[in-house]
Amino acid sequence: MHAVVAREAGGPEVLQYTELPDPTPGPGQLLVRVAAAGVNFIDTYKRAGVYPMQYPHVVGAEGAGTVEALGDGVTGFAVGDRVAWHDGPGSYAELVAVNAAGVVHVPADLDLTTAAALPLQGITAHYLVRSTFEVQPGHDVLLHAGAGGVGLLATQLAVARGGRVITTVSTPEKAALSSAAGAAHTIDYARMSDITAELPALVRELTDGQGVHVVYDGVGRSTFEASLASLRPRGMLVLFGGASGQVPPFDPQRLNRAGSLFLTRPTIAHYTLTRGEIEWRTSEVLSSAASGDLDVRIGATYPLADAGEAHQALEGRATTGKVLLVP
Repeated sequence: MHAVVAREAGGPEVLQYTELPDPTPGPGQLLVRVAAAGVNFIDTYKRAGVYPMQYPHVVGAEGAGTVEALGDGVTGFAVGDRVAWHDGPGSYAELVAVNAAGVVHVPADLDLTTAAALPLQGITAHYLVRSTFEVQPGHDVLLHAGAGGVGLLATQLAVARGGRVITTVSTPEKAALSSAAGAAHTIDYARMSDITAELPALVRELTDGQGVHVVYDGVGRSTFEASLASLRPRGMLVLFGGASGQVPPFDPQRLNRAGSLFLTRPTIAHYTLTRGEIEWRTSEVLSSAASGDLDVRIGATYPLADAGEAHQALEGRATTGKVLLVP
């Protein structure tokens, strides 16, 4: 099979399209022929060495495809089943062996390409809005990168729950996408000379001087200060990523002085601790996509061999919606 390997920690240039032996499913695993693999920021963190990894390794963890073989002890699946997963290391490949415990069936009326766009970002959007800070009617929400994959999905989920969503974007085109997803207001931070001062002031104008109940921040270093300053007393900053870099350590007394704020740094692993939780989140997201209640935007697809270009586009914030690799 062909696969994409990170030879060493580094930039997109360390990704190598190469030929490897076909994997075989171990006990409790499925062998799946990949229809499409999702490209996510966590892949870039692992490629770059932000997260400790062994090198070389096949990149990627998310995708959808068709079951080709079952490992010992697997029940509930059969050869030919259409499936998707969010935690299948080595998914930038034509074939992947993935633990069946984290795999879900794809609804019959949802195509595999769309299904591949949903497991990781869909679960992320779901746990952000339903669990980390449960959006309720009347809540004001600030969501960074509103035209990104998580941003578009989380906006729709928050609006469906009665929240009023304010998003940040970097171009008029992205503002239009965010508005179409349901954002009440979009803010073009690319026009700001000082986002730390200007964004909170604008957010407070939009919330009668109060600030928002929650900020969902997957950007990190460049938005963190503005996110904190945009919260009302007892508001929550949900820092779920670091697209612009990791946030440096800070004095927790700042949370006290700013209004008894809450700060959390969630990760998908802690919101998919059981099989039941995985099925709850994925079934709601996949079924909503299949019914058309949740609009899934696939912003770009790349051949598997062009994974480096996909990483470069994602890290350069040149993408909207979901980015996929197609073997």
